Amino acid sequence: MLNLPTEDGRLEPYTLSGNPLIPRAPDVPLTRTAFAAAHVVSDPLRERNPWDTRPAVDWDATLAFRQGLWDQGLGLAEAMDTAQRGMGVDWQTARELIERTLVAAKTHPLKPRVACGAGTDHRPLETLTTAAQILAAYSEQAEAIEAAGGQLILMASRAFPAMTATPDVYHRVYRSLIDGAAEPVILHWLGDMFDPALTGYWGHADVAKASDFVLDLIAENPKQVDGIKISLLDQAHEEAFRTRLPDGVRLYTGDDFNYADLIAGDGKCFSHALLGIFAAIAPAASQALEALAQEDVAKFHSLLEPTVPLSREIFKEPTRFYKAGIAFLSWLNGYQSHFIMPAGFQSSRDITHYAHVFRLADQSRVLIRPDLAEARMKTLLSLHGI
Repeated sequence: MLNLPTEDGRLEPYTLSGNPLIPRAPDVPLTRTAFAAAHVVSDPLRERNPWDTRPAVDWDATLAFRQGLWDQGLGLAEAMDTAQRGMGVDWQTARELIERTLVAAKTHPLKPRVACGAGTDHRPLETLTTAAQILAAYSEQAEAIEAAGGQLILMASRAFPAMTATPDVYHRVYRSLIDGAAEPVILHWLGDMFDPALTGYWGHADVAKASDFVLDLIAENPKQVDGIKISLLDQAHEEAFRTRLPDGVRLYTGDDFNYADLIAGDGKCFSHALLGIFAAIAPAASQALEALAQEDVAKFHSLLEPTVPLSREIFKEPTRFYKAGIAFLSWLNGYQSHFIMPAGFQSSRDITHYAHVFRLADQSRVLIRPDLAEARMKTLLSLHGI
């Protein structure tokens, strides 16, 4: 039993249920494409001046975590915002991460899909003031990813809002990137709740106008667009948007609040998944998707719905700090030996939040090693004087 802090400042006893899901590969091919966006495991023994220098990465633990996702039939969205791109992880580190991951993926028996984030974060914003400069920056990263054998995810770039870009600027850059890609790309629409620097993306403050713009962009060459990931935390918008996509273009939900219903669909349309939360709830995600492929919708919901309160807690405002919850669960589950993140990002959430994540993770059956999780939670509590 643990004494866990509550929002009103009390300590409340909590006993683990001890009923975890056991990670395993699905028995049937999945009917939804599912990418888990994974984090980076730091090497705290080599970390120096974490706020001011490149992160030191524990490559063995970082790649082993990805192997665990692949073993459960999930694909991987590599070097995305979950990996702290622009929030502690630089492009040089991200590029090495991508190259190492793609080498490992090629030898995995399940031949997992890996898509990788291409952005502009290796160039200072003050040097990206024209469409040509933004395109050149994107192209540098895209070329490196394709040379390593990765599919492109065109990450949302802070450079566009920083220069107050018009829709024409977005169009020129994205048209060139989409048409010139070696294989169909995944577009990436990340809301300002995930990154305030992306406010007004696509050149429109109005979401309806932004939606019209990006749908027109896709329709110009749909064969070069695998899909679009939307992370606006707006279920109604996503449901309406996906009905307007050209045939063959996927909607990858990035809605960490409503993913269960969006993936299940409404009988006519459904979303695929590109989610940070899937890295934290992999056994539930994999086994729920397996049930859906077996047309057992009731089992799908029984496995996935309990994880939604957990995800809502991890992704609560300020949403951009969700990465701390992902790494916290990785530590509790034994995928890393410590709870240290690039740039000291673990300090972005408080002990009451971590206590609530612990409870909800247990209740959604994703604490796969309960005894270890309890011991590590005790350590964290003691560091906070509990």
